Amino acid sequence: MLKRLLYVKNPEDIKKFGTHLRKLREENNLSQQQLADMSDLAKTTIQRIENSKFSVKFDVLISISKALEIPITKLVDFQIGGKQI
Repeated sequence: MLKRLLYVKNPEDIKKFGTHLRKLREENNLSQQQLADMSDLAKTTIQRIENSKFSVKFDVLISISKALEIPITKLVDFQIGGKQI
């Protein structure tokens, strides 16, 4: 699964972010399509993030945090290497 992200510096952390995003989306009872529509992104972008096939750019993080109505700090608040970031 992570072979597609070998060119990035932190593929395991990108996987953790995808899992974290899925959790936040599901906590808000949103489908991938609903979150994509609210974020003005393609559904495939949400799928690729959640499935660790896409390294997210900052403008995408902003769009998702606005759609979920959470601060960007909460969007990136997850464990990396046993440490909270």
